[in-house]
Amino acid sequence: MANLKELRSRIKSVSSTMQITSAMKMVSAAKLSKAQDAIQSMRPYSEKLTELLQSLSASLEGDQASTFGDQREVNNVLLVSIASNRGLAGAFNSNIIKASKNLVNDVYQGKNVDIITIGKKANDILSKEYQVVENNNAIFDDLTFANAEEIAQKLMDAFVAGTYDKVVLVYNQFVNAATQIVQSEQFLPVQEIDATELTNNVSLDYAYEPSKEEIVEQLIPKSLKVQFYIALRDSFASEHGARMTAMHKATDNATELRDSLKLVYNKARQASITNEILEIVGGAEALNN
Repeated sequence: MANLKELRSRIKSVSSTMQITSAMKMVSAAKLSKAQDAIQSMRPYSEKLTELLQSLSASLEGDQASTFGDQREVNNVLLVSIASNRGLAGAFNSNIIKASKNLVNDVYQGKNVDIITIGKKANDILSKEYQVVENNNAIFDDLTFANAEEIAQKLMDAFVAGTYDKVVLVYNQFVNAATQIVQSEQFLPVQEIDATELTNNVSLDYAYEPSKEEIVEQLIPKSLKVQFYIALRDSFASEHGARMTAMHKATDNATELRDSLKLVYNKARQASITNEILEIVGGAEALNN
């Protein structure tokens, strides 16, 4: 059994750790509230924009398809791995890294795969094994649509120029504070829509001005930028949710360990006091004899 001094030191260390994890939990909870409000307020707009775009696309002839929907033989693939700049968020970062490795090694094996990382943690690991052509760490310091739009435009330009035949986003989709789902979402080319299925689901009749073709050419780039921004927002909210959950568990574990150490300390102290009493009694008895 450890001596009393060692136990006191361990109890102090665990208590200090518990205070840190508890503070981090509260900070993440505050940030999560704002991030959750942001992603939830954007989703209705995105869904309506997608609905309108699908209604338009389904009514156009095949030869009027957008350049962003150009289906080619996939030889060059660009993965956009969206993680975070900091750790202590459970499996948040490792899940993205694992999913990215799976896509490179299995799904797109034999293809020329480049990676763009968003977040320091993804870049630190993936850059050691794969071709990381660009890293964006600062985007989460000021996550605005304007900043996300710049990166999305680069992805769109690279696809239109023929540099890549497919662009895939890998990110954590926010469900709630305890649940984040890893998504491997095709960003480009725009996926074809089944007009028959769409007709059964969407029965709205729109009046188009000036023309469907011109509106589609404007809506598709905007929809892609919104899609990319929502992926970043999902990842941002997921990060804080994962960190809050991880710090909550860490605080609970630290509390349990502290209480266990206190119990051991009290037993050791009681044993020490008992031994001292026995020594005193024994000494007094020896003197009397």
